[in-house]
Amino acid sequence: MRENTKKEGNTLLLVDDDPNLILLVTDYLRFQGYEVLTAENGLQALEIINTTTPELIICDIMMPEMDGYSLVQKLRSDPDKQWIPVIFLSAKGRSNDRIKGLETGADVYMVKPFEPEELVAQVKSSLRQTDRLLKHSAKTGSLEGSFSQVPENIELTQTEIKVIQLVAQGLPNKEIAERLHVSQRTIESHVSNMLSKTNLNNRTELSRWAVVKNLA
Repeated sequence: MRENTKKEGNTLLLVDDDPNLILLVTDYLRFQGYEVLTAENGLQALEIINTTTPELIICDIMMPEMDGYSLVQKLRSDPDKQWIPVIFLSAKGRSNDRIKGLETGADVYMVKPFEPEELVAQVKSSLRQTDRLLKHSAKTGSLEGSFSQVPENIELTQTEIKVIQLVAQGLPNKEIAERLHVSQRTIESHVSNMLSKTNLNNRTELSRWAVVKNLA
């Protein structure tokens, strides 16, 4: 497992017992600007989730110790974690397998082998859907009072406001950098600074806070 620290990009958790798939998918997702944590089974994944909340989970189904079904069921029964989108990756491609995976609580079911580009597209789609739900929650007031750890009267620069608006749209650092015509490292620095100013843990919390404060 990777060491868990505060991340500056969208933090994804990849859970699979195939080291070759872990290496391939991790490298591809990092190239796209995402931060990736890895676990070999559901139990290891829960250990990570208890200390670092990923913004999306990509998970195999058949694994030792704890399979993907059990992991998703535990997530969906936890009020603090049930919002996390889950993409199942599985070699089981029959229709009843897909139905079982979706009914268990996965948001997307992809069959191995798959095209990396399709996985990235599904990741982006799932993150956008999460952002829409968070914005709806903010409008209905259900997120009010959720950020007691954030100091009052935080001052953000105009550039930081532009960055946080794009973060709230679910864009990874790489795309934000391209839109603002700066380096990806510059965007990572801005996101890191805002996480420090707000005492928030990841981009999802930063996005939620921006929506509540009408910055996004």
